[in-house]
Amino acid sequence: MKILVCISNVPDTTTKITFTNDNTQFNTAGVQFIVNPYDEIALSRAIELCEGGKGTVTVINVGEVATEPTIRKALAIGADDAVRVNAAPRDAYFTAYQIAEYAKANDFDAILCGRESIDYNGSQVAAMIGEFLDIPSISIIKKLDFDGTTATIEREIEGGKEVVSVTGKFVASCAEGTAEAKIPNMRGIMSARTKPLTVLEAVAIEELGKVTKFETPAPRGAVKLIPAESAEDLISLLHSEAKVI
Repeated sequence: MKILVCISNVPDTTTKITFTNDNTQFNTAGVQFIVNPYDEIALSRAIELCEGGKGTVTVINVGEVATEPTIRKALAIGADDAVRVNAAPRDAYFTAYQIAEYAKANDFDAILCGRESIDYNGSQVAAMIGEFLDIPSISIIKKLDFDGTTATIEREIEGGKEVVSVTGKFVASCAEGTAEAKIPNMRGIMSARTKPLTVLEAVAIEELGKVTKFETPAPRGAVKLIPAESAEDLISLLHSEAKVI
């Protein structure tokens, strides 16, 4: 079994977000980057499925050279080898296209992603990869098992769960519960230094979208405390200022 896991290089959740170049670019100065947590879940499940010589796990990242420490962490967690497509991931379409082009040239049984990246929360890449490759795409899965060439996948739906059986190649985006994220041990960290990391140039494609501006949420206003005996004042403020009633 060969599994391809797509990983994103994202800011740590404690990062203070700022923008540069007239609010058109994310300011990376002083930012600590990590493997996208949902991608770590996908990677952990892929490693579990391939343990004991049952298969191999390749991680792929679309990113510039600064993402290599994140890729090495994925190798330390347990991936067998890695690929970096040498380009800034300008949008989901571009990223998915690059991954699909690599997957076309390599015979993977399954492609796993996280349900979304924690920086953009787009949940688009997995479905786009499936469309580019013309293979099934199953979103936000909670469980994944293999029996020979057949995968059994569970996902939550309103009021219950859905069980999907897939024979052949597929793409799936993993949510919490699919696996427990693994922590690299010293052996993994040491072996990651020598595991193969292939760098490929990006395939040129048309730019269909462009970020024109980023905006941060408006700062929270000051808290107003209303005495318990002045309920009518609270109701008036909820009408006139908060506009929630």
